[in-house]
Amino acid sequence: MEGANRWKGRQEMNIIIIGGGKLGFYLAKTLIEHQHHPVVIEADSETCTEISDSLEIPVVCGDGTTAEALRAAGADHADVLVAVTGKDEQNLVACQLARMTFPIKRTAAKVNNPKNAGIMRQLGIDIVISSTDAIARLIEWEVDLSGFKYIASLGQGEATLHEIMLPVDFAYSGRKLSEVKLPEQSVLVAVERQHEVIIPRGNTEIIAGDKLVVLVKGDVLDKVRDKLKL
Repeated sequence: MEGANRWKGRQEMNIIIIGGGKLGFYLAKTLIEHQHHPVVIEADSETCTEISDSLEIPVVCGDGTTAEALRAAGADHADVLVAVTGKDEQNLVACQLARMTFPIKRTAAKVNNPKNAGIMRQLGIDIVISSTDAIARLIEWEVDLSGFKYIASLGQGEATLHEIMLPVDFAYSGRKLSEVKLPEQSVLVAVERQHEVIIPRGNTEIIAGDKLVVLVKGDVLDKVRDKLKL
């Protein structure tokens, strides 16, 4: 119940996963648990059957680097495409094709050779990473329309930086930071206001329209969201 409640209220997304190996399978399973709608594209027919039977989700048996397979998987209305095959070149082609041909908001790719990570980012892939759980979290943080945006991870993902845009109806607008008291394992690093960067102190006011940079350790991002009433 705790896991389900943690993701309650999140925007449901249509997500295409290229590659039905162990990583693709568990990523799809994780996204289902988070109330999203994954579709897997996999070339091996036996693997397709296993995924379909185990997870009861749509599976396209085909080549994820072709427009035909992407269209069959619903790329015309997908929010995210994640390529997690064992070949970096296939992951790159799938992501580039998705962005050039379909109205997909974000692309993410597993990088098998760390030396290719920088190149893949330069070539337009939004999220380049290797961890299943981190891919799931990053998809949600990047596409989430609540004003949260992932910036970077520290210590191999132990802590993460996020940008938060405070809405016009921000509940604590005009209150001092010392009055808001963010949860344990989180700290406000900076406030951007009208292109000015403010290093916050306890008496710093946070107001609607501010852009906050918050550092969180572990799985406390939702607690920050709840505390700020976003």
